[in-house]
Amino acid sequence: MRAFVITAPGRALVQEVDEPEPGELEVVVDVERAGVCGTDIEFFSGDMTYLHTGQAAYPIRIGHEWSGVVTAVGDGVDPVWLARRVTGDTMLGCGHCRRCTTSRQHLCADRYEIGIRNGWPGALAEKLLVPVSALQPLPDNVDPALGALVEPGANALRAVRGAALAPGERLLVLGPGTIGLLVAEFARAQGAQVHLLGLTGPALEFARGLGFEHAWTAETLPALRWDAIIDASNARALPALALDLVEPGGRVVYIGLSGEPSLIDSRAVALKDVTVVGVLSGSGGLAGAVDTYASGLVDPRPLVAATVGLEEVAVILSGERHPEWGHAPKLHVDPRR
Repeated sequence: MRAFVITAPGRALVQEVDEPEPGELEVVVDVERAGVCGTDIEFFSGDMTYLHTGQAAYPIRIGHEWSGVVTAVGDGVDPVWLARRVTGDTMLGCGHCRRCTTSRQHLCADRYEIGIRNGWPGALAEKLLVPVSALQPLPDNVDPALGALVEPGANALRAVRGAALAPGERLLVLGPGTIGLLVAEFARAQGAQVHLLGLTGPALEFARGLGFEHAWTAETLPALRWDAIIDASNARALPALALDLVEPGGRVVYIGLSGEPSLIDSRAVALKDVTVVGVLSGSGGLAGAVDTYASGLVDPRPLVAATVGLEEVAVILSGERHPEWGHAPKLHVDPRR
């Protein structure tokens, strides 16, 4: 089968590789759609932290946002999964440690992360091997594009849950990228008053085009009460700004990651009696994201600028975009092209 392989920083190609064979409690999925995200770009550039800690190494097959159809099952897997449309969890725990047995497999010290950690091949390929325990079935009205948006949507949903907003309360989202916009969509669907903070330019204009009229820059941000703030940016200074701006007794959720350490003052957390929540992965939010998409309350497909084939992925990862794609932040791949 064909698969996209990064062989070194800035170097990648589409290779013919062996098709996966399902082992016990595993399935093979024919991939219909896969998303490209910031983590994939970091693997291509060589900046991804796991490359420097030994948790990932070249060559690597990326891709952890995906949807497809189960075409083969291994021993111990109920044949009912065959021909089902699915997406799945990125985080694959060992299944035996205390974290795994208490529904925290995404924190397992020995976990694999599909297309990211410890060598589990990713979804930028025609077929993907997945443990059956990681699968999330998709209803008929959740199409391949929506299916590939479940994993990032689940991250965003977990962040919104962490903010614990009541209807009508005010949320400030830092960073109008894919995760920030998904956070805004889920929060709006739950009745929150949503504001976004970003840089002057097309990203904020795109957010306004999605109906988020309260889209601000640092210079125009009004002095309002922020009941919760979700940092979905990669800016080093914004975690501290979130603590400065949030209402005393409010909540700050950190889901974005800076490329270098972001410093916060723990005195501000204590003296303002702020609840701080960290979010790693969409684990625990997949089913909720699917249900929300299926209900029509959130439709994130406008975030997808284009869908390309495997041969175009390296160009995308290098930062090139076709002008006709506009300013939507997400790009999808159809490995069958």
